[in-house]
Amino acid sequence: MPGTLKLDSTAGGNANGAPICKVALLGFGTVGSSVAKILVERRNTHLRLTHILNRNVARKKVDWLPADVVWTENIDDILASGADIVVEVMGGLQPTEDWIRRVLTSHKSVVTANKQLIAHCGPELIALAQQMQQQIEFGASVAGGVPVISGLHQGLAGDELFKIYGILNGTCNYILSQIEANGVPFATALREAQKLGFAEADPTDDIDGLDARAKLTILARVALHCDLPATSIVARSIAPIDAVDFENASQLGCTIRQISRAELKSGKLFAAVEPALVELNSPLARVEGSQNLVMATGLYGGETVFGGHGAGGHPTAVAVVSDILAIIRAEHAPNGEAGRPRHQSPTITSDFVTKHYLRFLVKDRPGIIASLASILAKSEINILSVLQKPNSSKSHLPLLITLEECPTSLVEQALKQINILDFMVQPCLHLPIL
Repeated sequence: MPGTLKLDSTAGGNANGAPICKVALLGFGTVGSSVAKILVERRNTHLRLTHILNRNVARKKVDWLPADVVWTENIDDILASGADIVVEVMGGLQPTEDWIRRVLTSHKSVVTANKQLIAHCGPELIALAQQMQQQIEFGASVAGGVPVISGLHQGLAGDELFKIYGILNGTCNYILSQIEANGVPFATALREAQKLGFAEADPTDDIDGLDARAKLTILARVALHCDLPATSIVARSIAPIDAVDFENASQLGCTIRQISRAELKSGKLFAAVEPALVELNSPLARVEGSQNLVMATGLYGGETVFGGHGAGGHPTAVAVVSDILAIIRAEHAPNGEAGRPRHQSPTITSDFVTKHYLRFLVKDRPGIIASLASILAKSEINILSVLQKPNSSKSHLPLLITLEECPTSLVEQALKQINILDFMVQPCLHLPIL
């Protein structure tokens, strides 16, 4: 049944006499201030910003907001207010989770851009919203201003989706694009990203794939109807990627991107977030800078691509306001769950069957390739190609081997034996070739 959002027709309405929807905002950072700006600058709208919660409100107050907007540092003021919808753009799991539960229990609907919250607590919060006959929308939690969630919920609802591939982290994509374009080391590209504000002072969540993993968890639930803990998805860092890998990839007709992928097959969900080689003719290869892209594949409609600028205050704020309007329109039952397939909890694995890229750094001596080939052959892995750069240092000789399609687990088992060989200068870099 639809939510019980009741707009205030006694508040004077807008210029067209439509009832007013009162909005409270939790957080007034980059995204929060952009949401506020849209709410106060839109003309002939039925949205009214009434409350803002933030720490140190005296420092945060701005003169471009209406004087009647109430600023507070106390969540109880929001719960006791007449707000119809509460927008959460603070981030983090606590106290955010507790506050959102209290907001829903106080019979207010919620819009959130918090990917970690939805990835880790989404099913429970959605169930609570249904119980309270409210709605919780989270379109801005994945790909910011790119309407992926609404597109999957509504535009592709008639299809049976079985695969999601995407570039979900603009920071990683920017760093990899810089390494590719300028031939700089990873550390240099990271420092540049931090200097320009694309990367945080502590970039761990981005670099190690934890940010993208949270987003993939949400996409798997929305598109593939799979409930899974975010921690069940393997996430691998982009830190080992160097300029030489882009040189090697180019010779293979590929580039390298951080790829988030989930695919339902034979009752299992194959899922991982990791750097991977992608062919240059793929839409994934053409995503540069801080852009995001999601490719959804369905049984009937084939492949659909969503792309654009995912990060930044204004694109994310647009998605937030769109979610507010979706609640008001009430075009679907709370949380879009009614009439959808029941969610499943499949076995999660990262054991994709794919081609593989292996980049070695070795101390040159006779018999190295024979030793590697012997170990791979014992694991029933076929070599596809071997590339050795001429005129390289004998003590740090780069060597590239690509493998024919085989399960990832077989390659990982073989590499455990290879990485302890005495001619190895450093562990082998292993990337899938998509």
